[in-house]
Amino acid sequence: MTASPVPSPAAAAIDAIDAVLPQTQCTRCGYPDCRAYASAIASREADINRCPPGGAEGIRRLSTLTGRPVLPLDVSRGTEGPRALAVIDEAWCIGCTLCIKACPVDCIVGASKVMHTVIDALCTGCELCVPACPVDCIAMPAVTGERTGWQAWTPAQAAEAKQRYEARRHRLAREARENDERLAAKAQAKLADLENQTLLTDPEAISRKRAVIEAALRRSRERRQEPDGSGR
Repeated sequence: MTASPVPSPAAAAIDAIDAVLPQTQCTRCGYPDCRAYASAIASREADINRCPPGGAEGIRRLSTLTGRPVLPLDVSRGTEGPRALAVIDEAWCIGCTLCIKACPVDCIVGASKVMHTVIDALCTGCELCVPACPVDCIAMPAVTGERTGWQAWTPAQAAEAKQRYEARRHRLAREARENDERLAAKAQAKLADLENQTLLTDPEAISRKRAVIEAALRRSRERRQEPDGSGR
């Protein structure tokens, strides 16, 4: 039986930091997701005070874990407050699907030209759907009263949000690979057609087209070799 690979110290540090982040994937920290922020903290590229959803308690947890001093929340990233919930005004929703594409945890249900709705229990309050909506039909009312930060969020909710985010990321990568494969098949067929031509009125043009198609095929092969299309 082959032993599982042992994580490097750097990877283990990133894992530990990521585990104490709230996993709302809101990008307010300035990074594309919580793990990217964890990586930046581990490499000392970023301070530990850039996560409004985690709030003061989150900063304390990161301080304990990393040994770095507690800092006030960086308000340029937002302020700590009650957790919000996305609510779509059904009367104004045009079914554009842009909010669905923006949601990092796939908690918005709907289809093109069909009214969308939010699965309340799965919404992280990230607010990424709000700027994506072209008709401003999404509101973000607070739903936790005076509870903020980790008082308004639980480890179980964070774990579920992380799982859903990872599932979505892998799904999008798989769909991108499948699309690449379809395009590669078409390109391969086109290349075969070019090679089967017997009357080449412009050999140089055919050669240029062949080079473009072969380059596209190489890119497709390289992307399929990546485990999830994310570089992780």
